[in-house]
Amino acid sequence: MGKRIIQQRRGRGTSTYKVRNANFKLKLEFKDSGGVVKDIVQDPGRTTPVAMVQYDDGTTGYIPAREGIAVNDSLDGVVMKLSEIPESKPIFAIESAPNTGPVFCRSGGSSAFIVSKDSKNCVVQFPSKKTKVFNLSCRAIVGTPAGAGRGDKPWIKAGNKWIAMHKKGKLYPITSANAMNAVDHPFGGSYSGVNKPKTVSGDAPPGRKVGTVASKRTGRKKR
Repeated sequence: MGKRIIQQRRGRGTSTYKVRNANFKLKLEFKDSGGVVKDIVQDPGRTTPVAMVQYDDGTTGYIPAREGIAVNDSLDGVVMKLSEIPESKPIFAIESAPNTGPVFCRSGGSSAFIVSKDSKNCVVQFPSKKTKVFNLSCRAIVGTPAGAGRGDKPWIKAGNKWIAMHKKGKLYPITSANAMNAVDHPFGGSYSGVNKPKTVSGDAPPGRKVGTVASKRTGRKKR
């Protein structure tokens, strides 16, 4: 008898595939007043350290820490509007709209830069080479986010990697689909790879929606 495949089990919403909210306690936000960095803390759910800022109005907030920032550093010239940042300058933690807080490009070592500007908007290029148009009033942090070398250190132990993946809600370890039995996965039970088409319709049921789902094209792109 078959069993629920991984996609179905994750969609059910049980505690096996849920992330504890305690891992994401820190809310990242920008404020108009200046401030001073009071501490650098580590959020288990993020790849970038978080800077605790004491603002001039007496409140405390958190922003992603940039490379080279230290305790007692001022935020002058750190958080700026896109209209004030020159082109080709590395930026990160970009707001999607004015006063929404940092949203884009927050992973450790992933910085974007401004490609061009006009009277109202500016074009920003992400590490993936994709571009997006932002309002000039959106704010961002100048520099590169800390934690760029996180991928250089090997895991050494599988248990450490399991803990890190589990904190982010990632499934680990992952078994190849064609290495499973036929009752466990649509691609299972084959000795020489997948013996059925890997492209499925977007209207397919969850148990069959595996492989390349509703793909526009397949195969190598001819130049």
